[in-house]
Amino acid sequence: MEDYGAFSDYIVIQALEDGVTIIGLTRGRDTKFHHTERLDAGEIYIAQFTEVTSAMKIRGKARIYTKHGVVEADNKQQG
Repeated sequence: MEDYGAFSDYIVIQALEDGVTIIGLTRGRDTKFHHTERLDAGEIYIAQFTEVTSAMKIRGKARIYTKHGVVEADNKQQG
């Protein structure tokens, strides 16, 4: 069995509206987008940080559950 160490942390993202976007960002010298998911209201996405994924960007109204607690994102555009 492999030891994933720091890469074993999971987060759960719950979309609170249609069109929530999750963007995975790469690890390394140049940070790049490598994966995108789109969720509708009520959908749940379980994600894990890995050797490739160092960060995630979340757009839209969502609730994020981590081992550190719960955070809500609400990216409303200014008009």
